[in-house]
Amino acid sequence: MAEPGAGFYPYQAQIDAYGNGGFRFADMSHRGSLLCLPTGMHAWAATGPAEITRENLQPVFDAAGGIDVLLVGLGDDIAGFDPALRAELREHRIIVEAVATGGAVRTYNILLGEKRAVAAALIAVERAR
Repeated sequence: MAEPGAGFYPYQAQIDAYGNGGFRFADMSHRGSLLCLPTGMHAWAATGPAEITRENLQPVFDAAGGIDVLLVGLGDDIAGFDPALRAELREHRIIVEAVATGGAVRTYNILLGEKRAVAAALIAVERAR
């Protein structure tokens, strides 16, 4: 999670576009991966599925009371998601859906539009699909 002013937007927003190593939302552009939480949009250090850790998902655990579903965008392809992390999130009553980043973005936007308690951990990709 980034400090305010350094990769942080204080509201949860729909994602208008993704690709070119980043995301567009709220009339802004963000380069790099992104955590979309009820607390806002946060820069995220993970650049590949192997870099998703308990430590860099701490903001998700901190906001767990306001999240029913966590969409994990694993980059260009579907990859494995740590079963221990999935189980720990489930203990916090968070359902995890780990898919390619494009699918995660589209599903996130739909669920956010329905005012569902959704969050997303999105690894940036170069090309939108």
